[in-house]
Amino acid sequence: MKNTTTQISGYQKTIFEAHASNGHLITHDVYRRGSGAPVVLLQELPGIGQETLSLADELVNAGFEVVMPHLFGPLGKTSIGGNLVRVMCLRKEFRLMTSDRSSPIADWVRLLCREVRDQRGVKGVGIIGMCLTGNFAIQLIGDDSVLAAVASQPAMPFFKQGNLHMSSDDIEQSRNALDVKGPMRVLRFEDDPLCTQEKSKCVHRAFNDDGNIRVQEITLPGRGHSVLTLDFVDQSGHPTREALDNVIQYFGIHL
Repeated sequence: MKNTTTQISGYQKTIFEAHASNGHLITHDVYRRGSGAPVVLLQELPGIGQETLSLADELVNAGFEVVMPHLFGPLGKTSIGGNLVRVMCLRKEFRLMTSDRSSPIADWVRLLCREVRDQRGVKGVGIIGMCLTGNFAIQLIGDDSVLAAVASQPAMPFFKQGNLHMSSDDIEQSRNALDVKGPMRVLRFEDDPLCTQEKSKCVHRAFNDDGNIRVQEITLPGRGHSVLTLDFVDQSGHPTREALDNVIQYFGIHL
């Protein structure tokens, strides 16, 4: 990644609060930078570290506005162990073990996407979810506020890789939306221990079972995990660079 990463102080900070479907009021800071079509960038478990800020730079430099909610953890650095404890404590927002429904925080992100769409006066937004938040992108493509979605290494529920952390109604809604919007993207390493081949088969079974490609999976060689951040290599021809270029092109077409 580049050494001139734009730090969080270079972003505009706002606060967004909304009620989840369970009635819980959720409030988080939201950081924005750039101009053009908006892309909501959801942090992964390690947090909003330098690698995620560099990904945001890539999107801004490609002509998008990055809308980045701060869901947990310190800003500007990664803290995998500490953030796991933090998320475990946010039980009203994250349900790490649930397989047949999503976490309440997904409701909050949906409402954020709608607000960004309405504020910007655009037809819809793009969204990137990674690891812990990867499944949210699959769910939220079903909302009319989201025109394009990328799920990078979707891992939840962690201990039930054959499930999607989505209800059957959510899956059906996303399937119907993808029939209209075109295939979304899923990124993963071939031997990822957290987003396994079983998870990949589950995604295809849920969305591509009838011969229609609603989810286009980009599988990278090796045992990495964070395709766009911690394991990203900014070299021409590298699989992670090509995956990010594919994502930017995809957003450019759909947004």
